[in-house]
Amino acid sequence: MTKNDDDDRGAGLEAAPRSSVSPAADGTFLSSSPTAALSAPAGAPQVSRATGPAPDPAVPDPSDDTHGRTKKRTKKSLPLWQEVLVLLVTAFVLALVVKTFFLQAFYIPSSSMEPTLQVDDKILVQKVSYWAGDVQRGDIVVFDDPGGWLARGQGSVPRNAVQRGLEIVGLYPSGGHLVKRVIGVGGDRVRCCNADNQVVVNGVPLEEAFLPEETVNQGRYNVTVPSGSLWVLGDNRANSEDSHAHTGGPGDGFVSVDEVVGRVWGVVWPAARAQLLGRPEAYDAGALGEGR
Repeated sequence: MTKNDDDDRGAGLEAAPRSSVSPAADGTFLSSSPTAALSAPAGAPQVSRATGPAPDPAVPDPSDDTHGRTKKRTKKSLPLWQEVLVLLVTAFVLALVVKTFFLQAFYIPSSSMEPTLQVDDKILVQKVSYWAGDVQRGDIVVFDDPGGWLARGQGSVPRNAVQRGLEIVGLYPSGGHLVKRVIGVGGDRVRCCNADNQVVVNGVPLEEAFLPEETVNQGRYNVTVPSGSLWVLGDNRANSEDSHAHTGGPGDGFVSVDEVVGRVWGVVWPAARAQLLGRPEAYDAGALGEGR
């Protein structure tokens, strides 16, 4: 024991515990003294053993969804009347596209196509078949009036604005059209009739078994169908104003291919008569040969 130590005790002083300072692994200084801690050198990062580095206030905390809630609140939906308007315009455009390129509705106003099509049948006419192909014999087609085939006022006429709008998009049956079966195409030689009262195409009698046995073909004709034209007849041969009834008139009874709206796809109403309509074998191109 030194003299200095004796002096300290005599003065009533208690020796302060010694503190140690040791460098941490990351270069910072930690104090083990219970009464004081050494300050880190200037410029050294502040480290907390409990919480780690202090967060950067410029970087949003991913656990805080305040920003997400704010963004969601900025999205506003359209008013109801605008949504309804958009839906109506979209439906109108789609219906117009369907009518122009795919399907169109018509109804049957007369008995000229019985028994295949009956009065007031609702039919759908498809236009896809003729995008890249030609009209074929045996097809039932709807076509524009070639000129004078329809009597004045004949056909369905829209009576109000709603019906006119539906007609535009193809949902109300249009007027000014006819429906018949194609018998001859460009280059065909068609005549009526042979000894068995059959229509003859390119020298081959048509075996039209789908017609009633009592069917009687009307008129006497022997024609060659011009290129780009058709010769058409109604299935109700005794009561049909078709090509044979208009020989000597405008177009001499022929119908231009350009006037064809489309091929009858099927009957959709009444439900009891709903059916798809195909092409009878009697008009097979192989059996009838090419027009000559």
